[in-house]
Amino acid sequence: MLSVLNRFQKGLAKTRAGLIEGINKTLGRAASIDAADLDELEELLLSSDVGYTTTEELIERLSQINNQATAEEVMGLFKTHLIDVLQSAAPTAEKPTGSSPPHVISIVGVNGTGKTTTIGKLAYRLKAEGKNVLLAAADTFRAGAIDQLTIWAERAGADIVRSSQGGDPAAVAFDALRAAKNRKHDVVIIDTAGRLHTKTNLMDELIKIHRVIQREIPEAPHQVLLVIDATTGQNGLLQARRFAEAVHVTGIILTKLDGTAKGGIVFAIARELKLPVRYVGLGESLTDLEPFDAGQFVEALFQ
Repeated sequence: MLSVLNRFQKGLAKTRAGLIEGINKTLGRAASIDAADLDELEELLLSSDVGYTTTEELIERLSQINNQATAEEVMGLFKTHLIDVLQSAAPTAEKPTGSSPPHVISIVGVNGTGKTTTIGKLAYRLKAEGKNVLLAAADTFRAGAIDQLTIWAERAGADIVRSSQGGDPAAVAFDALRAAKNRKHDVVIIDTAGRLHTKTNLMDELIKIHRVIQREIPEAPHQVLLVIDATTGQNGLLQARRFAEAVHVTGIILTKLDGTAKGGIVFAIARELKLPVRYVGLGESLTDLEPFDAGQFVEALFQ
């Protein structure tokens, strides 16, 4: 069985090939770092979607060190700074669960990010930890979304509350909480819409869902996890901003990390939005959702 570091290494192969190998190539050409090298390193960082702020910080630190620094020393500086960036986005305080279950997790994000698949993986992980999990199929607008979540619930061994397509999402979420209380479920995971086919604004609908479930559990949702497709790069950052403005996002789940050279978006999210990455998707199977570890992530990127 692969270790967490090995799984990160495998998932970051494309990002590492584009970014780290490019940095090594630039640093290996000469004994010192000149202005042209700094420009090339800046371009490499930006093309990997590390983000403007983090890129400028790294280039500024490089420009201040002795230009005789070895490639190893430069890489060490990069690693230390990038870990600091990720750790600066410390997990936001989650709302405490009441004296009795369930713990409520609202999953948000646009269509196509792998949201429903991620819910299945998260449910499977929580089940493996001994939790009794209930899914709420509150994405009632997208054709096939309810059936898709039902299939993932079966795979993960989780229960599900669902309605017909076009039903009221907030009512589904509310019913799920009632059911979870009655059946003593530990965790409820709510699948929300990523796009609406009505005149209703998506963010307004999310706010409504959260308001309705608070009637049943005042402190819910305890977590609001935003799913972002890593392959979208800076577009994912824009999505995160919009959702964070509407609802209290407590963390990010970054999917499809194994299929992109733009894994640097992790750093842009941490530095520019101060949102912690909670999980990363590294493949298609039920077990391919890994809790995020800043140190392991950066170590895997540079190895």
